[in-house]
Amino acid sequence: MNITGTHFNYYFVCKRKLWLFANGIAMEHTSDLVFEGKLLHEASYPQRPERYEEMEIDGIKIDFYDARNKIIHEIKKSDKIEEAHEWQVKYYIFVLERNGIEGVTGLLEYPALRQTNKVLLSDEDRKQLNVIEDDIRRIVESDECPATIHSRICKNCSYYDFCYSGEVEL
Repeated sequence: MNITGTHFNYYFVCKRKLWLFANGIAMEHTSDLVFEGKLLHEASYPQRPERYEEMEIDGIKIDFYDARNKIIHEIKKSDKIEEAHEWQVKYYIFVLERNGIEGVTGLLEYPALRQTNKVLLSDEDRKQLNVIEDDIRRIVESDECPATIHSRICKNCSYYDFCYSGEVEL
């Protein structure tokens, strides 16, 4: 199984979302927030496709990679789940390193917030990434879907209706 950046992102957001996505239950196409994110991605930096490369390697897809300066540019709508975003970019750097591309850094860009955060990979991160990869495989290969997490982020999730259909609100 190739682990993608989406797997890594969902791992930090919700293990149930990770399991559903990895097992072919995709709900993103029904989400207005996902659509808004795609529009932001396309509209924020219209010159990017001309200047930077799209890169696919070992199951990951990096939308904007500055090969000359070895910088991954990852655009996100909101920093509400910044930890998930950071680990997603760290995973991209990790995969590039495994393929012999050294000295890569990342930039997390939040155009709506006018904020940019640099992402670096430490030796401790590399160890943790190996552990997380194993845990992602364990979760997605399980026969059981993880339980709902009942978090405030659930209401904005594209899987909300799936997870909470039939639930009675108190």
